[in-house]
Amino acid sequence: MSKQTYRVCFCFRRRFKLAISEAPPEIKDLFDQYSENDIMTVDHLHRFLTEVQKEEKATKEEAQATIDHCLRELKHLNIFHRKVLNLEAFFKYLFGDINPPILPSIGVHHDMSAPLSHYFIYTGHNSYLTGNQLSSDCSDVPIIQALHRGVRVIELDIWPNSTKDDVDVLHGGTLTTPVELIKCLKSIKEHAFVASEYPVVITLEDHLTPDLQAKVAQLVTQTFGDVLFSPGSECLKDFPSPESLKKRIIISTKPPQEYLEAKDAVKSENDPKSGKTQVDEEAWGQEVPDLKGANVVDDKDELDEEDSNGEEDNDKSPQHLAPEYKRLIAIHAGKPKGGLVECLKVDPDKVRRLSLSEQQLEKASETYGKEIVRFTQRNILRVYPKGIRVDSSNYNPMIGWSHGAQMVAFNMQGYGRSLWVMQGMFRANGGCGYVKKPDFLLKTGPHNEVFDPKYKLPVKTTLKVKVYMGEGWYYDFKHTHFDAYSPPDFYARVGIAGVAADSVMKKTKTLEDDWIPAWDEEFEFPLTVPELAVLRIEVHEYDMSEKDDFGGQTCLPVSELRKGIRAVPLHSRKGDKYKSVKLLMHFEFV
Repeated sequence: MSKQTYRVCFCFRRRFKLAISEAPPEIKDLFDQYSENDIMTVDHLHRFLTEVQKEEKATKEEAQATIDHCLRELKHLNIFHRKVLNLEAFFKYLFGDINPPILPSIGVHHDMSAPLSHYFIYTGHNSYLTGNQLSSDCSDVPIIQALHRGVRVIELDIWPNSTKDDVDVLHGGTLTTPVELIKCLKSIKEHAFVASEYPVVITLEDHLTPDLQAKVAQLVTQTFGDVLFSPGSECLKDFPSPESLKKRIIISTKPPQEYLEAKDAVKSENDPKSGKTQVDEEAWGQEVPDLKGANVVDDKDELDEEDSNGEEDNDKSPQHLAPEYKRLIAIHAGKPKGGLVECLKVDPDKVRRLSLSEQQLEKASETYGKEIVRFTQRNILRVYPKGIRVDSSNYNPMIGWSHGAQMVAFNMQGYGRSLWVMQGMFRANGGCGYVKKPDFLLKTGPHNEVFDPKYKLPVKTTLKVKVYMGEGWYYDFKHTHFDAYSPPDFYARVGIAGVAADSVMKKTKTLEDDWIPAWDEEFEFPLTVPELAVLRIEVHEYDMSEKDDFGGQTCLPVSELRKGIRAVPLHSRKGDKYKSVKLLMHFEFV
């Protein structure tokens, strides 16, 4: 593996030396500093863990376990019987799976006893679609995949089937092929708690007659049984906690009569003619939209998604409603009459869910930012993609999170930078799908004042990130994947997704013809709201004649970053972890 040959033409070949993965100069210096005679003992490693890795609670037993793990991985070393590390083994530890940027063993560590409204919740949009919003198949497969990734809110659009005697799930008014509701319900029951034991919310977009609503009630009750959380027909005065709802299924939709009142409001926002679709401009997706100048492109979007698709039966009236269906609804949704001011009023006697499109939220935040924050302290706000995203692309989730929106609904079946940020945020708190909102979004001041998202805050901390090197592409990709005639020319992009003042992306130099790039570059990121910041990391391969190739990505919640030198695994565009590709990085807060 010392040389690699690329065929340029029939009679000409290029040969390149293959670099060997070796410790960068700074790592060698640290090894010299924390070792004697090229040997790192348990005491040396323990001191390194506490002083450099900032693991103040690290024990000597843990240091010994780390040494034992490294030596098992490197059985060829003749120091195995001595229970110490040389430089190769030390580098193996730093660049190994045993040294991740977020500690998996920490698990769920946020307070889970607060009301549901105090958490960001991993939320899907049109969870049954396998592809685009207009013509893809409907299936339970993307629902299963979402649940396995930790998604806790599943959206189902329910319609009468072709013979009007059963219920299908499909995207109404499109060419999407339906899937039976019962199939989706059974899959949710089977897979709901594979990734997390915390509650799953099913949001229903209801387009049914009362007799079919009764059928849905029967299907839901029979499928979920005692797992279903059903407090009755009355609205909840306060939301229960995730802890109290472990392994429970919750139904959220509008009380049926509210569909009637909204029936004739507007024509569907899902009309593909209503605007230009957001097509990915690059192979790995558009850059995350900037919050500093979020423009409202299309202001037709005046009602809930549930409203805009409504095709309810004119004969459906409140006295004909199925009471058993209404009793299923634990989280009541809907919009009061009277516009946004009325929608955002907080009722001390009941809690509810409000849905706004991304455009509606952008527009509302210009005038009613503090009112939205106050509303989300007790109630749930769901934000969903605008209807012209027929390609199942997504938007910047920070606009919702910075205003306290719990359910920032995303199309989970695709990929792209916005979805990577979403996945990064929910790597926090053990990946359980619930992340406690920062205190500043939950507190009120002595004069009942709340956080103002427009207020310019001072820098609270600065994150220093050093990118030493990367490796693994040689093993996970064909040698001509990036360039047919030479080894790849990699560069890294590192930045922050967060509030407008914190969001930025920076780039390393491009290193030519190297499968193991050693950039050795450092970046600083001043953070005004570190609680909402997500560290973005991407690697690309420079291509002079075409678009740069994708080489991996990950996003990590800044609040859970481990200080020190860490091995950062990279993922594919779809969010799947590569077997070998990773970066060696250093994180420090100053």
